[in-house]
Amino acid sequence: MKARIASIDAFEILDSRGNPTVRVRLALDDGTVVQSSVPSGASTGENEALELRDGDKKRYGGKGVLKAVANINATIAPGLKGLDPSRQGEIDHIMLELDGTPGKSKLGANAILGVSMAVARAAAAAADLPLYAYLGGAGACRLPVPMMNVINGGTHADNSLDFQEFMLVPHGAASFAEALRYGAETFHALKGILNARKLSTGVGDEGGFAPNLANNDAACELIVEAIKAVGLVPRKDVGIALDPAASAFSVDGGYQLAKSGGGMKTSEEMVELYERWLDTYPILSVEDGLGEHDWKGFSALTAAVGGRCQIVGDDLLVTNTRFIARGIAEKACNSVLIKLNQIGSVTETIEAIDMCRKAGWGYVVSHRSGETEDTFIADFAVAMGGGQIKTGSLCRSERIAKYNRLLEIERELGTAAVYASPF
Repeated sequence: MKARIASIDAFEILDSRGNPTVRVRLALDDGTVVQSSVPSGASTGENEALELRDGDKKRYGGKGVLKAVANINATIAPGLKGLDPSRQGEIDHIMLELDGTPGKSKLGANAILGVSMAVARAAAAAADLPLYAYLGGAGACRLPVPMMNVINGGTHADNSLDFQEFMLVPHGAASFAEALRYGAETFHALKGILNARKLSTGVGDEGGFAPNLANNDAACELIVEAIKAVGLVPRKDVGIALDPAASAFSVDGGYQLAKSGGGMKTSEEMVELYERWLDTYPILSVEDGLGEHDWKGFSALTAAVGGRCQIVGDDLLVTNTRFIARGIAEKACNSVLIKLNQIGSVTETIEAIDMCRKAGWGYVVSHRSGETEDTFIADFAVAMGGGQIKTGSLCRSERIAKYNRLLEIERELGTAAVYASPF
């Protein structure tokens, strides 16, 4: 590629929760100008790469990102000026060397990722290719099945549900556009059901409802009712995905279901709970069903139900090849949640996906609870071809932006577009 990086300029913007995050503006010497914005998580694994915050309580309650911005403008930008943006791996490794720490604690994963994403986008633009085609090649034609967060609990909501996310999975549709319709119609039917029962229809960070229900089971029952209300068939047309985010209620080696009044459960009892739920509800995927230190429990869960359900590691594996390798060796999961900002660069994220492919594991490209209008992960999900994306509910524009971008991609691909269920 003849174009070279001419300038990189970072600045502070706000994410969907009103907290600061990093935006990077990158210009090439051929006149190409792109931007990228970095998401931020609330439910985070302790082994995630460091999101650098300022810590100045007088400014944004300590959540400012001016240090990360300064690291880009003063350290990263001079080191990358004049480089070919198509050399993604080389550029990402230069940034890793400039940081020099295992968890990106010097420059910040939010600084490195913002530049890494901008470099990929700039190279795609200079090559006159859509981002998904640039990253994925000529074979990038598979639209992902979405996991749509419609009921929230846990750390994402102040209600009676211990489990963090209950999601729709419209995997039985013939196209992504039809899947989006299945999801939207079910979402609105669910709202109508909640209204009729005088339950809250306010939405949380990811656009899901957060009603106070009698127990965790009730969330699954409501979703099944909503699916049927729009004339769809549970499991066949639309299934359920769970993200209990069990690390948040892991206590002293057990699991305290305090919000629902479910009491204390052992790891073995949690596995039994999921087995019962799989017998009762159309559940296709369980993410972080156990805590991030409960490797033995994850292996037991996968042995018990992994043949009929996707078992996804998020906090356990943090998009990191070191932990994914352990997960493969211990048969702890059969799928990985892929979050760019958990590891901090495009190159390292692709390396994590490559490891999943070699092991025959699934992988789910994911947003974070603190998002922006940046649609990078929509293109990235198509480029990586894994057939799954997790990007929130059917409201809030920062979530809908990703869905709308996928509609655009499906339209661009035309008859080459593939929508195929991994379940």
